Amino acid sequence: MTHLEKENDAIGDGSKKSDNCQSRQPRGIKKRVCTTFVEDTSSTGMCQCGAEQGHHGATATRDYFSSAMVCQWDSAVHTSEYPTDAFGELKFAGAGNRHSHFLRLSCDTPAKIVYDLMTTDWGLAAPNLVLSVVGGSHEKIKGWVREVLRQGLVRAAQSTGAWIVTSGLSEGVARCVGEAVRDHRAAASSPSHSKVVALGVAPWGLVCSREQLVNPKGSFPAKYYVQNTSQDSLYLNNNYQGFLLVDDGSVNRRGGEMSFLTNLEDYISHQRTGIWGSGNIEIPVMCVLVSGEASVLKRMHASLKKVTPWLVLNGSGPAADLITELLSELSPTEPPVDGEASKARESSKAELRDRVREMIKRHFPLEKTVEELVDQALSIYQNKALISVFNGDQDGPDDFDTVVLKALVKACKQLSSSAREYTEELKLAVAWNRVDIANSELFNGDIQWKYDDLEESMTDALVNDKPQFVRIFTENGLNILQYLTYERLESLYQSLPDNTLVYTLLQTYLSERQSPSQSSKPVQGPSCSHGVSLFEVSRLLREIFGGVCQHFYYTALGLEPGASSRKASRHVTKLLQSDCAYRHKTCAHPWASLFIWAVLQNRSEMAMFFWEMTEESVLSALSACKILRELSKLEDEAETKLSMKELAQKFENLAQDVFSACYQSSEDRSFTLLIRISPSWGGVTCLQMAVAADARLFFSHDGVQNLLSQIWWGDMSSRTEVWKVVMCFFIPPLIYTNLLSFREHHSRHTDRLQAPNSRPFNVDDTTQPIDSEQVDGNEADTVDIPLVDVPHMDEDIEDGPALNDPTESDPAIPKYLFTLYRWKQFWYAPVTSFIGNVLMYFLFLFLFAYVLLVEFKPPPPNGPAPIEFVLYFWVFTLVCEEIRQSYAAETTSFSQSMKLYITDWWNKCDLTAIVLFCLGLICRMFPYSYEFGRPVLCVDYMVFTLRLLHIFAVHKQLGPKIIIVGKMVKDVFFFLFFLGVWLMAYGVANQALLYSYDPRPYWIFRRVFYRPYLHIYGQIPLDEIDVLKRGEKTCTDNITLIHQGEEPCPQHEANWLVLVLLSVYLLVTNVLLLNLLIAMFSYTFNKVQGNSDVYWKFQRYNLIVEYHSRPCLAPPFIIISHLHLFCKRVICNKPSMKLKHFMLDLQDKMVSRLTTWESLQKENLLSTRSKKQRDSDTERLKRTSVKVDNVLKQMAEIRDHDRRLRALESQLEYCSNSLCWMMEGLAHLMKPTRPRPVHRDMNLTHPSSTS
Repeated sequence: MTHLEKENDAIGDGSKKSDNCQSRQPRGIKKRVCTTFVEDTSSTGMCQCGAEQGHHGATATRDYFSSAMVCQWDSAVHTSEYPTDAFGELKFAGAGNRHSHFLRLSCDTPAKIVYDLMTTDWGLAAPNLVLSVVGGSHEKIKGWVREVLRQGLVRAAQSTGAWIVTSGLSEGVARCVGEAVRDHRAAASSPSHSKVVALGVAPWGLVCSREQLVNPKGSFPAKYYVQNTSQDSLYLNNNYQGFLLVDDGSVNRRGGEMSFLTNLEDYISHQRTGIWGSGNIEIPVMCVLVSGEASVLKRMHASLKKVTPWLVLNGSGPAADLITELLSELSPTEPPVDGEASKARESSKAELRDRVREMIKRHFPLEKTVEELVDQALSIYQNKALISVFNGDQDGPDDFDTVVLKALVKACKQLSSSAREYTEELKLAVAWNRVDIANSELFNGDIQWKYDDLEESMTDALVNDKPQFVRIFTENGLNILQYLTYERLESLYQSLPDNTLVYTLLQTYLSERQSPSQSSKPVQGPSCSHGVSLFEVSRLLREIFGGVCQHFYYTALGLEPGASSRKASRHVTKLLQSDCAYRHKTCAHPWASLFIWAVLQNRSEMAMFFWEMTEESVLSALSACKILRELSKLEDEAETKLSMKELAQKFENLAQDVFSACYQSSEDRSFTLLIRISPSWGGVTCLQMAVAADARLFFSHDGVQNLLSQIWWGDMSSRTEVWKVVMCFFIPPLIYTNLLSFREHHSRHTDRLQAPNSRPFNVDDTTQPIDSEQVDGNEADTVDIPLVDVPHMDEDIEDGPALNDPTESDPAIPKYLFTLYRWKQFWYAPVTSFIGNVLMYFLFLFLFAYVLLVEFKPPPPNGPAPIEFVLYFWVFTLVCEEIRQSYAAETTSFSQSMKLYITDWWNKCDLTAIVLFCLGLICRMFPYSYEFGRPVLCVDYMVFTLRLLHIFAVHKQLGPKIIIVGKMVKDVFFFLFFLGVWLMAYGVANQALLYSYDPRPYWIFRRVFYRPYLHIYGQIPLDEIDVLKRGEKTCTDNITLIHQGEEPCPQHEANWLVLVLLSVYLLVTNVLLLNLLIAMFSYTFNKVQGNSDVYWKFQRYNLIVEYHSRPCLAPPFIIISHLHLFCKRVICNKPSMKLKHFMLDLQDKMVSRLTTWESLQKENLLSTRSKKQRDSDTERLKRTSVKVDNVLKQMAEIRDHDRRLRALESQLEYCSNSLCWMMEGLAHLMKPTRPRPVHRDMNLTHPSSTS
């Protein structure tokens, strides 16, 4: 054993106390030891390996004579491999608790073993890019190079998940890279953002204090002491995550790691990784040359042979400047040519070698192996296609990642011109999110992209939220209909980040589906039921939309729309345990599905792009608004909740803007747009989705309000005065006079989607899907879209043909048909039903008040009075109407119907009034509860009276004021909280000070709460509070008498404190709290006043829907309509058509026309917005800034060209002077036989000079 090994073993024995963590030696990792002493002729007693003779063992020096015959020491021949004795973790003394990995390994170690060790044992994530920084160790690094390394290199590595590989020593470029990594880690906001992997690959024999790392059992950690850290040294740098210490058996010699590093780079470049681990990208490797010595040419020559691209920092140092000069000065028409015997080519080759030799001597004047460097330089020049140059005067540090990616694309273009070869660079551009590079280098028209080339990159762009790349891919050959299958849609949902709300909800639904099937016997065959499926997505959307639309993706899963949750879960579980044939089918509505996927993740820009691509723009925006507002209610993080609300408001504004553009283009089409059923969104309409999304701003649009007005007035003109309707209500024959104006039939069927000779639909057609078999020939192109007839359906006209205006089709029709038609036009209008209900409700309140005040008889047998039975019957009809309303909800189950019914605040008020009436009715029927029943009915009358507020909500002036009052009621509750606290504090203290003992609960309650409350209004009993104003009053202090009911005497000992408390209490309540209430009211009024009209218009819709669905008869006559409905629904089993109010089902051709028109309006809106944005000052400044940057870059190029032209002029001047000198010398030796040559320009200018 050598002396050096003994010393190392001794040091290693001293560090055994830290070996208890981990002692397993890496498999297949060896070290190299010099086993042959080859004397160095330039230094006595030294081996050519760099170690002294005494450090070699007896085996190495035994055959001294034979070793003396060897002229050159070779690591492969004169060294032997032994198991490595330096590996584990490294702790730098005084550098914190962070540990770095290290490993001593042979220079012949296979790269696969090392790469697997780094990614598994060391825990390093597979890189998306490897930047191997090669540079000088002795030269001083320039300032701008430091900035490039600090701002460009490290930032590019962090943004792309790259590895930075240097020597890892505290000298030269490696030290600068380490400092840049340290600064980046210190400035990072979180540990995840500071994960920049820096690796050091250095010769083992060159590292200072390497004996501290030796331990045959491994060091966990090994303490490493570094001295003189302020200057460059050969110590390991503490800013690196790992060190590969390559051992070729030499000591204090550089370059031993070169072959290993080249092989490692080549191996990594053939490994596949993906955007954050998706496994579909070959890892690109690039070497970066910074400064450098002459030995760098050998490293570069070997790397280029393995087709590794290089990036050279021009102006950073000798080697980099030499390479830049080789690429710029040597003409492309003069490449070295082999195998040519022509003298001309040999002469050109010799001239080229001379020029390269001069360059090398100029940059490396002290180098002796010039010819070897010339050969390496010429070989490098042959591979110039793999070399790119970073010019510090033209490209800033911020452009470093751009230059790197362009260099990779450039190298790829030189290798192949097919699109398949560019996919790796495209995926890297997606990872870096560099759309500008993709547009300029990859999608500039030179490459013909196919669907297969963009498929994987499209998935990466979707998963990693790169909407601009998604736009580029769809514009350059990717067919979304072919791309989005149900399988890929499920994989997109399975790739959701695990820290999002949607991921948590989907996992909850998944566990609920899998829980009953865990105990069941598994089905043989392929199973794909472990991840999130479309069934969980459908459940999530069902919960979000709350039953407004049908189940999503049920058709793809083979489920019926009305299937129960348990049955659907069993069916899906069985389906997913089979071959899952549905997954290979393309998605029915790809853009809408991707839009929902993006909205669920709150990805604003991605959702906006998908919204632009969807067909039903208004409905899609309203659906996104609904989704985001529902998710914001479940979100816990305040920032995410706020962003969801802002994005929801943005989509609501988009829906309003697009509908506004549609309304300005065509009112009739815009009305059709609001009530059309959308199959892609679960059979919902825009109005229904707007209500579900609480889109009040959308409802405030004039177009929506005009449609509601037409629905509200029915066939009557919307400008009809109310008093005329009231007169016709009481005097029905006035209907047939000119008192009321009705809209003409053709105005109710006009739509600009129809052809000029189109026919109108009757009322029956408005709710039935249009059968294509009923329309043939040219009629299919001239079908009108029914519009305003949709709201005028009534239960009485559902079964038979509609009654159109008979006088329009045939004047000879009997008059009684016109009479019946006009009768229905008036009585079936929602406004008529509303006025009838209002008038009858006032009559009901008058009857109720009359019973309470006059005819409230004792309990049976003396009562009730006959008129009171009329009141009972009237309330019974109201109960029947509430039951009808609860069943009229558009849901599939009774529970959902009741849930939807209870959500309305006015329905809660109706239920309260009915319950109180029933309670009061029961109590008043019995003598022992009669006195309790009357107060209950009195309170119930107040509730019925407050119900008038809902009726008056339709009024344009009263409606907004009711909204304001409702908001102020909430302020009152907050005020009562503060008042109750202060009132209780004062009341208890006042009672305790005035009366030492008073056990009567009733009087305690009155004096603690009721009396202080009356103090606010000025009712202060001074005869009890102030001792000086007390008169003679019968009272006692005897406890026995007090228990018997006598009045206790007030105390006078602390009367002064009672007066003080009274003054403070009045000051706080009458001055502070009341003014606080006034201020709250003022704030609420000012806040709501501006938006009260919006709130009122939104509530107006609910009122119109309610009275549109009501029978035309008002209570108590409404019982007739109820009996009619019972016979039709229960006995005759005829479905209700009013469940489909405000809904229009169109045929495919009409849907296509309408969606095309809507898309056109959306495109016009987006183009207008884009033009305004381009013309804004901000965009102009951006464009100006870009132009200025381009001008500066061009100026830098011009300066470079000017420098070259000046150098060329200097050379031309030298050549001209030399030629003149030669001509003068030759003129003295021989006599010219012909005249001297004359420049043509001179000859043309001076013709006499030739004579």
